[in-house]
Amino acid sequence: MSYRNWLTTGVLCAAIALVIATGAFFQQSASADSRAMILAVDPQPLVAVTKGGERSFSVEIADTSAEREAGLMFRQEMADDHGMLFVFEEPRDVSFWMKNTPMPLDLIFVGQDGRIRAIKQGEPQSEAMISPGEPVRFVLELKAGTATRSGIEDGDLLRHPAIGTAHN
Repeated sequence: MSYRNWLTTGVLCAAIALVIATGAFFQQSASADSRAMILAVDPQPLVAVTKGGERSFSVEIADTSAEREAGLMFRQEMADDHGMLFVFEEPRDVSFWMKNTPMPLDLIFVGQDGRIRAIKQGEPQSEAMISPGEPVRFVLELKAGTATRSGIEDGDLLRHPAIGTAHN
C-alpha cells in the first residue's frame, strides 16, 4: 500500500474516532437529564405567609439521606411555583452546594418553628458551600428570584404538614 493510501486510511480512522467520541460526549450530556431525581409532588401545597399575603408552592419532599443528597442535581428546569423541601430529622448545621445543578436557585433555610432564618442564592454548578450560619430543620429550594418576586423574607412563616408536625 502506498504512503498516500496509509495517510488516507489514518485520516479516515481519526475522523471515525472523533465522531464516536463526540457521540459519546453528547450521549453523556443528554443522559444527565435521566439522572435527575424527580420525587412525587406532595398533595398538600407549601404556603409562605408573607407581608403581602400567602404564596403557594407545589413541592417534592426530600426526607431521606439519599433524596437530600441528590436534591435538584441534574434538573434542567422547574416551574416557577414548584420547589423541593428538604426535611431533616432534627435541627442541624447544614451546608448545600450546587455541583451538578444547572439551575440557579434560592435556598430558604427554615427553623424548627417554620420561620425563615436565611435566604441564600445558589449559583449553577458551583462547589461553594451555602449555609445559613445556624441550625435549621428544613430547606426549601425554589428557582432563583422566586423569593424576591413572591415577597418572601427572613422571619416569614412556611406552612406545610411536614413542617407543622415537626414542632409538635
